[in-house]
Amino acid sequence: MSTQPVGSAPRTLFEKIWDDHAILQDESGMTLLYAARHLTHDGSHNGFTMLDQRALPVHRPRQLFAVADHGAPTVSHRMEDIHDPDQLRVMKKLDENAARHGFTAFNLADPRQGILHVVGPEQGWTQPGMLLVALDSHTATHGALGCLAFGIGASEVCHVLATQTLWQRKPKKMRILVDGDLPFGVSAKDVILHIIASIGADGAAGHVIEYAGSTLSAMSIEQRLTVCNMSIEAGSKAGMIAPDASTFAWLRGRPYVPKNDDWASALAYWKSLAGDEGAQFDREASFDATRILPMVTWGNSPAQGLPVTAHVPSPGDAQDARRQGDMVRTLDYMDLQPGTALVDIALDMVFIGSCTNGRIEDLREAAGVLRGRRVAVPTIISPGSTPVKQQAEAEGLDRIFEAAGVQWRESGCSMCVAMNGDSVPAGKRCAATTNRNFRGRQGLGSRTHLMSPAMAAASAVRGKITDPRDFMPQVSA
Repeated sequence: MSTQPVGSAPRTLFEKIWDDHAILQDESGMTLLYAARHLTHDGSHNGFTMLDQRALPVHRPRQLFAVADHGAPTVSHRMEDIHDPDQLRVMKKLDENAARHGFTAFNLADPRQGILHVVGPEQGWTQPGMLLVALDSHTATHGALGCLAFGIGASEVCHVLATQTLWQRKPKKMRILVDGDLPFGVSAKDVILHIIASIGADGAAGHVIEYAGSTLSAMSIEQRLTVCNMSIEAGSKAGMIAPDASTFAWLRGRPYVPKNDDWASALAYWKSLAGDEGAQFDREASFDATRILPMVTWGNSPAQGLPVTAHVPSPGDAQDARRQGDMVRTLDYMDLQPGTALVDIALDMVFIGSCTNGRIEDLREAAGVLRGRRVAVPTIISPGSTPVKQQAEAEGLDRIFEAAGVQWRESGCSMCVAMNGDSVPAGKRCAATTNRNFRGRQGLGSRTHLMSPAMAAASAVRGKITDPRDFMPQVSA
């Protein structure tokens, strides 16, 4: 499996995993794939309802894992703090489905609970070479560990629950190379925002992205998870990074990762997954990491990002009338004037967390800026999982946050998707470490600026969008 057969064409990482999981292809070109891992969350109730309507059991419950995250309250992890009756219903339904079908689910009371795309890698549910699917568009996150991972809809969820398979049309292949050392103050979040701003929100549509290059190789696994998390924001099916020594070291010893002799067998397979020399891609794009600056979005698409040193663009600079009209409407919604320095944009609140930037390295980054300072606007920090929260508290990060006037919360999706009571009021402006700045994403009428944890922390201190490098010399001294 995944080795290059004698005389065959070189294959990419994506092709190796696809081939290993392909069962058959129909006359229309669709491929039936085996799903090695199926992940889900409290939003899965529609898929289970469809399953119940067909009187079918979960075909392979040992391959299904779930967490309570989207509707999880962050003021506490008590069910009585879920005030939305619909969210309370689906949270209870997850527990009922887990008990009835026998799959693993981490509910609010479980000390391993957290956001699906943080918990999966953390627990070792995510492993190289897998084809992994989940009811969530940011399933691409898991590709940072060398697997093929993508989101699916409710009807596909039902199909996987019933058969452990799904039908897919094979995407095209795209490689994104990033080489060079990152400049001072530039993070993985800045890298992916720079890429999306460069290629556009549909720049990878119809493709699976394989990230490569010296910059990616030098990144920690948590940084790679951030990059792959936002692959979907460039229109791609999935984002992937070939597993390497850093991947294997990070995975070893995690609860659901193979042990002893099974570890040796798994490792041998994982090492065979890297793309073959000479493997071909349908598209390629290259970036010089040394030219990337701290990034922030100004509009309603992750592609509308600029260096923090820039100014709000003018519709007059748009390439055509349609884009000009889009920019006019975006600026009106965001209540921004062309030519305004991004660092002059005042904020109403700040959120640090999510499956993009809620891991321990992200919290350390924020704490490095907040240490010894006070926030000027309401700021919420929600860790990506309960184990991340516990580690942060063991390191004393919670004390730094609380001394700075930050609300230190429980784990959950929180203000990223605004389904749990944490939201941005209409007309208010929020700096967020999340992955989407769509209209209403953080609450009806909310205005969102995406950025890194360091920039969010610096912006919280000043009460306006802030270049994190302004605070870093003192922190690093």
